[in-house]
Amino acid sequence: MIVTGTAQRDAWQQRVLPPVELVRPGLWSIPVPIPDNPLRYTLAYAFESRDDGVLLVDPGWDSPEGRAALTAGLRDLGPVTGIVLTHVHPDHHGLSGWLRERSGAWIGMHPAEAAWLPARRWRDQPPGFSERWLRRHGAPEDLRLTQDRLDSLYAMAEPDRAIDDGDRLPLAGREVRAVWTPGHTPGHLCLHDAEAGVLLTGDHLLPRISPNIAVHPGDDGDPLTDYLGSLDRTAKFTGDEALPAHEYRFRGIGTRAAGLRRHHDKRSDEIMGVIATHGDPTSWQIAAALTWSRGWDALHGLMRRMALAETVAHLHHLAAAGAVRPTGREPIKWRG
Repeated sequence: MIVTGTAQRDAWQQRVLPPVELVRPGLWSIPVPIPDNPLRYTLAYAFESRDDGVLLVDPGWDSPEGRAALTAGLRDLGPVTGIVLTHVHPDHHGLSGWLRERSGAWIGMHPAEAAWLPARRWRDQPPGFSERWLRRHGAPEDLRLTQDRLDSLYAMAEPDRAIDDGDRLPLAGREVRAVWTPGHTPGHLCLHDAEAGVLLTGDHLLPRISPNIAVHPGDDGDPLTDYLGSLDRTAKFTGDEALPAHEYRFRGIGTRAAGLRRHHDKRSDEIMGVIATHGDPTSWQIAAALTWSRGWDALHGLMRRMALAETVAHLHHLAAAGAVRPTGREPIKWRG
């Protein structure tokens, strides 16, 4: 893998915001800060079109600092007429509603992503659904989603249009097509500009870390199997430069995809080892016994909840492969 966003990498190492950059003619990279978050910023991408205005990808986290950075980055460009989301996590979708109110731009996302918006998935859930999910997996209930957190998630903007796999974005003079890459979320999209030789990868492919592949309350699917299939699909873009939503640009998409697959294989092997030595552990006990980059003891609150959700995703993947099976009791315990 070759780092091509050297100014971005230098800024990352210096723990400062990277510069706004012209990545290709008519394609800008605009960093939008994420306050108090180890990811630090989201890289929004702005496609300029003389006829269609600016199409903006992933506006970023909604905060005063984020609004100021995005406004400054767009200042010398045309009006924003469209907003495309790779996925609806708040560090990507948070500013979409505010920007639509200011500009009148439409918001587009994959239909599966629209269905995954928290306001659609969780608003009609019975009280205590978050606590019940935690109990089911043997986790402490103080990791529940607070009402303030839920309200902020429910407030995220609904889309105006659907963007499906293979759809061409409405940009005169450019052929940018959506590539459906489920896994990190059900409707995650990458965006391919073949002429420019770039693949906007959202959170699907990042140069340094693995995206969180997780099972959340109300989800009973197998997102890790979906993600591994999406890695195989994006590996074919090996000749393109990857423009991720975090950190820095790079080349070697196939190499990075293979590395991420190895990471998940290694994690699955580690989980199998924990189950073999701990005697029917809960999902929570498995998560606590795994290797985490900053160590389990350094994780708190939402970070521990995300670690649990990622562990459950691996368990679902292993169960689908017949390697493990859950007990019928609550909390669920896992056997090899």
